[in-house]
Amino acid sequence: MQVALQPVSVALKYGFLVVLYLFLMWVVWSTTRDLRRGRGGRTLPAVGPAPGDTGMYDASEALAAPEVDDFEPRLLVERAAGHEPGIAYDLMDGATLGRGDVEIRLDDPFASAQHARISRQGRVLVIEDLGSTNGTYLNEEPLSGPQPLYDGDRIRIGESEFSYLQ
Repeated sequence: MQVALQPVSVALKYGFLVVLYLFLMWVVWSTTRDLRRGRGGRTLPAVGPAPGDTGMYDASEALAAPEVDDFEPRLLVERAAGHEPGIAYDLMDGATLGRGDVEIRLDDPFASAQHARISRQGRVLVIEDLGSTNGTYLNEEPLSGPQPLYDGDRIRIGESEFSYLQ
């Protein structure tokens, strides 16, 4: 009986090692893919302030600009559960996004009840995360405080993606 179990035991040990190495290779591949995205591997072209720029100059410039009648900020649905792609939401008065009682409701399990807020400050719209569990991403970068929005910016909350249009 001991002799018959030995080949099975050895095969199980080697099978476990193969599965372990495949798992480790997947972790390394996934990590390097995420790191490449963070350094610009597959991100969108830069829209708005340059890296390291606070954007304060551009925002103050927009506040001082004369009123123009064609200011119609909108949030365009790229993909979001429960929303038709291409639908645009009016942001003249700002909006809150999330799963709860908000202006733009997201049917996304990764969205918090009140996930993010877009508020108007003069002619500038600012997005901020409201302490969500999974974070809000602006142009594939995690939001770390209120940030001004620029035409063409991409907003991601969980699996939901939007574009900001002026």
